[in-house]
Amino acid sequence: MSRLNIGMISFAHAHAFDYLENLLRFSEVIVGGIADEVPARTRALAEKHSIPYYANYKELLADPKIDAVIICSENVFHAKLTIDSARAGKHVLCEKPLGLSVEEMQQMISVCAEEKVQLMTAFPCRFLTPVVRAKEALDRGDIGEIIAFKGTNRGSFPGPKWFADEALSGGGAVLDHTVHVMDLMNWFANSPVDQVYAYADTLFDPEHKRTIDDSGMVHVTFENGVFGVLDPSWSRNPGFPTWGDVTLEIIGTKGVISIDAFNQKNNVYGRASGKGNWSFWGDDMNELMLKAFVQALLEETEVPVSGVDGLRSTEVALTAYQSVHAGHPVRLSK
Repeated sequence: MSRLNIGMISFAHAHAFDYLENLLRFSEVIVGGIADEVPARTRALAEKHSIPYYANYKELLADPKIDAVIICSENVFHAKLTIDSARAGKHVLCEKPLGLSVEEMQQMISVCAEEKVQLMTAFPCRFLTPVVRAKEALDRGDIGEIIAFKGTNRGSFPGPKWFADEALSGGGAVLDHTVHVMDLMNWFANSPVDQVYAYADTLFDPEHKRTIDDSGMVHVTFENGVFGVLDPSWSRNPGFPTWGDVTLEIIGTKGVISIDAFNQKNNVYGRASGKGNWSFWGDDMNELMLKAFVQALLEETEVPVSGVDGLRSTEVALTAYQSVHAGHPVRLSK
């Protein structure tokens, strides 16, 4: 296979638009179709780039030329769309969180394995240079054994409106933003999480229109004794230079590694904008993630971020909500 034919299913998540822009630049990729249940969102975009448009995703899956799909639907539909795609023989890159229950994520993984297609979870932070260099340093033993993590993935309410509808999103900031940095902690610690203790509330909606959680703190203890804390809040107001951050401090027995994943930027203070801005010059993490997905499928190697990786980080977020409701730490089911 010299070129990969990729279809896109749903543009409910805004990441889909950036994914499409990147795919259109890849010489080794053909975008073979866009399936979106909202024509106003993507029909004109598909026509602009001469891409077949389908209102029904099953029509896209019926195209034998499509090798793989990227799913960017509302969270509640991830499992069904992934399973249907696997049954149609398509490899899948699924937007995070992978699913809304452990059972459905296990089924997604199982069906993809049965159908001999690959399932990759969209965790682009793994591909950022500061993260890659930190993993290399940890593998070399530069800071000894890991003792603890302190992380943030503080953003702003992502929109569109379905993010505030628990029936479609499955949760708010604790689900939306825990999974990214939790994936990094899992990757670095190389140990299952044993226990989760969490807080969640709605604190950053000045107009009081949302009931979904927009703030939280998630504490985890790994089976190997490493512990970590993460702030996944949508706490960045409109005055902040960008949508948010991804930081992680890794404390070891011989040193500390501090990751500021988006600190590849210049600070710009201009009178026109009236505030400070970031002029970002660094990694395009979505481009790097998509290239890794495409390369793995073309070379018939394992995708670098699996469905199991998606399950492990999402299970922590789901358990965090159990802890919030219970008011005490909760152990992950074995």
